[in-house]
Amino acid sequence: MPRAIWSGAISFGLVNVPVKLYSATSPKTVRFHQLARESGSRIRQKRVDPSTGDEVAFDDIVKGYEVTPDRYVVIEPEELEALDPKATKTIDIEEFVDLADIDPIYYDHSYYLAPATGGAKAYRLLLEAMREAGKVAIGKIVIRSRQQLCALRPSGDVMALSTMLFGDEVLSPDRLDELDGLAEAEATKRELTMAQQLIDSLSADFDPERFKDEYRERVLDLIERKAAGEEIAVQPEAEEAAPAPDLMAALEASLAEVRSGSSDGPADDADKGGKRKSSGASKSSANGSKASSSKGSGSGRSRAKAKS
Repeated sequence: MPRAIWSGAISFGLVNVPVKLYSATSPKTVRFHQLARESGSRIRQKRVDPSTGDEVAFDDIVKGYEVTPDRYVVIEPEELEALDPKATKTIDIEEFVDLADIDPIYYDHSYYLAPATGGAKAYRLLLEAMREAGKVAIGKIVIRSRQQLCALRPSGDVMALSTMLFGDEVLSPDRLDELDGLAEAEATKRELTMAQQLIDSLSADFDPERFKDEYRERVLDLIERKAAGEEIAVQPEAEEAAPAPDLMAALEASLAEVRSGSSDGPADDADKGGKRKSSGASKSSANGSKASSSKGSGSGRSRAKAKS
């Protein structure tokens, strides 16, 4: 039985719904320790004062904010504690919005909300009312002394909560110099039609079970083989410069591959799962598929990364 990481109530208007908060995701990565090559012993990390070379005790370490190069403002723990948001036990809903209005880039980490003792009826009422209205609740929650923006939405028969980034935490794409030439890079009508046909051919209902972290599986397989004493021969791969793509040729080849059923990509996976849409699907149905799949975007994305 998982342990609730927070308990309190959803508050909107004069309504309070007692709930408990549980993590909804568990990102999986392969973690490594640092070892000394000769002895195989695990490396210990030490906090050292570079000006003296002496190790610094944890109690003697303070927080400092760099205001100019090598000039810091020291902040004491009690000064930060005085600024901590009030540890409320409520998720204060400020407004209800359409799911399509939230760009998935704002989602951070996802949780499940379960009804606490005595809150089942109010929980079910809010869940069904939000589902009927097609709305997502935006509010604020304090978790571990940190106030966070959050979105509550129905997810099947449970209420899901996703913490969100604040507006100033998402960087504007206007800072990317590479986007300056997009206005002149206009596609022809024929190229656009073929690209839309390719999208329709690869359209499917989103099923996360079809996608596997192949890199993590290969790393775990390597670990098992080495643990069993197998010698691993690493063959370096020669890198070849890729030629400049011929856009029309690439579109035509991609469409031909999908239609012949010879592709090992997403289209074949969709075919095997029986969820492939017809290639004649309308543009609006493709957009609808995109909107429905965005519901899963708040669940925090797993990244395969071996950490040293």
